[in-house]
This record gives sequence, C-alpha cells and structure tokens, in this order.
Amino acid sequence: MDNQFKDKKILVFGAGVSGISAARLLAKIGAVPLLYDGGKTEDEIKEKLAPGLKIPIYTKSLPPDDIVKSLALVVVSPGVNLEDPSLRKLTEAGIPVIGEIELAYINARGRIIAITGTNGKTTTVSLVGEIMKAHFSKVFVAGNIGQPFCDIALEATDESIIVLEISSFQLETIKTFTPFIAAILNVTPDHFDRHKTIENYRRIKERIAENQDKTKICVLSLDNEHTALFAPKCPAKVMGFSAVRELNNGCYLKNETIYYCENGRKEIILKTSETKLVGSGNMENIMAAFLIGMEMGISRGTILSAIRNFPPVKHRLEYVAAINGVDYYNDSKATNPDAASHGIKAMTKPTILIAGGSDKKTDYALWLSECRARIKALVLIGETKEAIFASALKAGITKIHKAETMNEAIALSKKIAVCGDAVLLSPACASYDMFNNYEERGDKFKEIVLS
Repeated sequence: MDNQFKDKKILVFGAGVSGISAARLLAKIGAVPLLYDGGKTEDEIKEKLAPGLKIPIYTKSLPPDDIVKSLALVVVSPGVNLEDPSLRKLTEAGIPVIGEIELAYINARGRIIAITGTNGKTTTVSLVGEIMKAHFSKVFVAGNIGQPFCDIALEATDESIIVLEISSFQLETIKTFTPFIAAILNVTPDHFDRHKTIENYRRIKERIAENQDKTKICVLSLDNEHTALFAPKCPAKVMGFSAVRELNNGCYLKNETIYYCENGRKEIILKTSETKLVGSGNMENIMAAFLIGMEMGISRGTILSAIRNFPPVKHRLEYVAAINGVDYYNDSKATNPDAASHGIKAMTKPTILIAGGSDKKTDYALWLSECRARIKALVLIGETKEAIFASALKAGITKIHKAETMNEAIALSKKIAVCGDAVLLSPACASYDMFNNYEERGDKFKEIVLS
C-alpha cells in the first residue's frame, strides 16, 4: 500500500457509489477527504457514508478558495464529465486529477485482470471471476460491475486476484493503472453524448493497455474493426479470438464449436450446446474468458467446468417466463444498438421487441436494418421512441407501436404475441429517462411479466 496521501487534503468530486467508496478509502489510509457533489443534498450524501465517518461535504458550490488552494489532489467519480465547469476550475488551478480506479490501484496489491468493451463486459467479468475462484483462494470481482475497486483495495494481498469491469468513463482518468491481463472485447458506437466521436471513444478504450509491456497480456477481438486495428500497436502480448475465422494462435468459433489454437495446432474446446449462454456475443465472451484462464495458468478442465456451469447474467438475455406459449426475455443491459443487435440475433422465434429509452446520441439505422427479419413487431418506449420510429420505417419495419409506460409496452406485446413467439426487452438505449438504471428497468419488466 502506498501511503503518499497521509494527512493530505483530497477532494472527491462526485458523491455517487464510486465517490463515496473513494472517500472511505482515503479516510482509512489517513488522508483528509472532502466531498463535493453539485447535484445532491448534504443529507443524501450523509446517508451513504459509514456511521461515524465525518467528512466535510459541499453541495451548492466548491469549497472556499483557501481550501481549494490547500488541496493535494482531486479524485473524480466516473459519472462526472471531465468538461464539467467546476472540475475545470480545479484543473486550471493546477490540482492533479485522478479517478477512483487509479486511487484504488495505487493502494492495492495482487494481480489485476481488467476487462473493457462496449458490450459483454459484465458477462465476461462474472465468468472470469468464477474461473478464478475455481483455482485461486482469494479472488475479488469489482469495478463497474457493482462493487467499487476502492471497497476492496485494502483487503487485497500479493496473492490476490482482482477481476475488474472497467468502463470508458473510468479509463479517462487512469495514470499508472497497469493490469496483468487486459481485455478489450469490442468497440462499437456508444456514449457519443460524452466522447463525441468513435475515434475518441476507441482511444479511451485502448488506454486499458497503455502501461502494459510484453510481460503482460492483452486479449482482443480480431473481428471488431477497432480492436483488430489496435492489435499490432498494443504494447502487451496479444491473444486474439474470432467468431468468423480460424486463427493460428488464440480461440475461434466454427460450426458451433470453439477451438483453441497454439502455433497452428488446434483442438476442440467446447461445443456451444454445452453452455447455458446463448448467442454469438456470448460465445465471444466465453472465448475471451477461456484465454484469460489459460494465461493465468489454470487447467483446461477447471476453466471448462466453470464455463459449463455458468448461468446467464441478470438483465442480459435473461429468461423470465413462458406464458401462454410465449417466451419473455429481459435484455435490459443492452443499452446501445450493438448490444441490442446481439440480443435479437440470439432469438430463435418470431420476436416482439420492446426498445427505447434515454438518448446517448447513437444511430439506430444499422441495428434495425440488420435485425428487421427477426422482428415480428416493435414496441417503443422512452424519449428515443420517435427517433427509433423514424429509423425503423426507413429500415422497412412497419409493425410499430408506441407506449408511454413499461406496463403499456408489455400489455401491447402480450396482445400481439401468439403461442410460439417471444417478447424481448432489449432497449438499445440507456434507462435514465424512466428508471434509475438498467437494473431497475429490467426488474420492472420481470415484475410486470410475472404478475
């Protein structure tokens, strides 16, 4: 553990889950944390802090200038846009800024496996976590998946394995963060409301490997145009996977079978029917997880046993129920068109698709054009319903309905569906217009279906 922060005044900017976790960690290591969040009340922030933990809280404005001048560091939460005017005031004053991931990394020990990508992160991180737990005695799964890295940083020892889900928002603020194994599963258009262009978004994703060298490993999709372009530039040893072509080294999918190839020598690893996961996207997740397990020195038998027993992650192509011969699936975690494309392509029955939500300035045309043959009817909700409606018409989809609430969307879907159909919630959008997060949206869908 690095004690460079002892007795230093450090402002945590943003009092969400990660910010609160960072403040707690700073207090534990002897720093003097302060909390600022312009969008919350002091009472709301105090409720989240541990009892007895007294940290100065600022809500209406930044701390006074004399306190700002005494700050040694700002730790910014991932939900805060780096162009925020108050944050820019601090950076222009010359105060260094890092994120919660960097803070945790400085204070943690053990080997880190860090996984990013537009889609598939949560499934892959969860699966890798299960593979690691089957072999190592002390494994942590944290990051964007729910438990902040700062929560577990001080518990980790040299023998620990830390599996992290890392978002682009978290990668914006790393400095020295260096995982033993990094993985970029894919890069597709997302978060343009913050990152503006695909080029900028791709560069941020690539930062997960920027401090690696050839003693470290980076697992990459060789199908995705952006990650494939990064492969020859990556500073780490690259292990690739593909769902469309054979590889001389790495994993590939062919004829519903996953192969592992080393120096041109291939062997069958797994039939897709042997796993509980469905869809080509999940097969890519499995290949990435298998490669990570191999690079960690785990036996193939142990890795494959974990893969075969691994259930679908909540809110990602999650089977809910069969009612009157109609299957209902919750894919609420599909918060962008590419993820939603994987969802609808995994369906084997005529499908009523419920889509729409809050706007991340993404394009819906390609998703709908690719998937129109699989969509029996489209039910739209949320603030993006008009934009998706227009794109759907251009894609040749004519059976389109609009709903104001999730209840109404499910009622419409039930009315349209007949025995042998499926109803899929796969929004292709964030949830913040109607729900606090995609979990709440998925839980509401399940609650209504099951009632």
